[in-house]
Amino acid sequence: MRLDKYLKVSRLIKRRTVANEACDAGRVMINGKVAKASAEVKAGDIINIQFGNKEVKVEVLTVQETVRKEEAKEMFSYL
Repeated sequence: MRLDKYLKVSRLIKRRTVANEACDAGRVMINGKVAKASAEVKAGDIINIQFGNKEVKVEVLTVQETVRKEEAKEMFSYL
């Protein structure tokens, strides 16, 4: 799955366009490397997102195309 879509589906970022902009600005990293919005995300990847002065670090547990709001938190775990 594309990185921007994963960030939206997992609700780490609310809108896909915002996820795209974050990737273009170099604020999203997968396994320690700056990632483009089109980068593939798979289970086991570590994603770092820079929100201003706050950093969020999560591990991808599952990748699903669609998921209900309540189940979105099961797609990743905070590190």
